[in-house]
Amino acid sequence: MSEITIEDFMKLDLRVAKVKEAEAVEEADKLLKLELDLGELGNKTVFAGMKQAYEPEDLINKMVICVNNLKHRKMRFGTSEGMILAAGDDEIGIFILSPDQGAKPGMQVR
Repeated sequence: MSEITIEDFMKLDLRVAKVKEAEAVEEADKLLKLELDLGELGNKTVFAGMKQAYEPEDLINKMVICVNNLKHRKMRFGTSEGMILAAGDDEIGIFILSPDQGAKPGMQVR
């Protein structure tokens, strides 16, 4: 694994977000379409490959960590405007990383 500097890490704008809407992308095996609330920063649409791990309705109002400044990626289903952080793999599953209680949408991860 290659190391990065603190300056490299500081380029990431990690923010707390609240899932406002979630739906399965019917034409995709793994994707869910999430509408995230980032407080004063507005909303973002994110496509996340976790259809096998989560039912869309279980994600509504869940607090997540979003990579806010990820370059937008145009997909055939729409444009993904960020990424949410998760851990896991194909064998054990996927687990969304969530902030502790008290965190609010838009807060910067430090």
